[in-house]
Amino acid sequence: MSTPSEQQSMNHRTTNQREEEILRELYRTGGSCRVSVLANALGVTLETIRRNVRTLEERNIVRKVHGGVHLVEDVQEPTLKSRLDTKVDAKEKLAAKVADIISDGDSLFLDIGSTTAYVAKALRDHSDLFVVTNSVFVAQTLASRNNNRVFMAGGELRAHDGGAFGAEAQDLVRRLNVRFAILSAGAVNGENGFMLHDLQEANLARLAIDSAQVRVIVTDSEKLGKRAPVTLEKANKIDLLFTDQTPEQSIQDMLNRNDIELVVAD
Repeated sequence: MSTPSEQQSMNHRTTNQREEEILRELYRTGGSCRVSVLANALGVTLETIRRNVRTLEERNIVRKVHGGVHLVEDVQEPTLKSRLDTKVDAKEKLAAKVADIISDGDSLFLDIGSTTAYVAKALRDHSDLFVVTNSVFVAQTLASRNNNRVFMAGGELRAHDGGAFGAEAQDLVRRLNVRFAILSAGAVNGENGFMLHDLQEANLARLAIDSAQVRVIVTDSEKLGKRAPVTLEKANKIDLLFTDQTPEQSIQDMLNRNDIELVVAD
């Protein structure tokens, strides 16, 4: 029989999983869906869907309308391939700046973002790196060269970005402590801080933040002042923001509130 604390933990995980399922279904249907359709698709009651939708609405991820629900920001993130081909100059400059703070022999986590993919490319001349990643692109870029050790998080690979998520990936990131967590952001704004496009990315980012000594967000200026569906709730644990243009004042105020150093690669 589970203890009360274990039962609470299981309930929390179930809630997170249901929220992820709701968001995936909303993405699949183009950003909006009737509550009854969500209930049928996920095989749960209307009240279960309404309860989870209320939680998501409180966090400004979705908005409830009469008989339905839609994403506050209902545009899906493009594929990794298409993102690698946009703002190339800015991402290369950012990647070079980030690579400058990493020394041979350092340990780091790199996520699935296109800008962090450029960071991996900028690290190709580094040696003896200890790399943890859930990105196939990062693993292929840094494995089998310069005596690096690369640990690829397990789980099913997503088709649009080659990222691995789920329990296996979370378990690896949770167990391996690194010096740097190099993370991307789907959006940055003064009100919500750093935002991502789905709960799976946010859940893994939170674990990486907890497992690292220095936490770095790297994002091009196109993401500044924008919104994405999921807020990264550990903004006060981020140490550095690398971007290619000076952000608007509201974002600078958010950085100051959370004691985050700004590095502009111009």
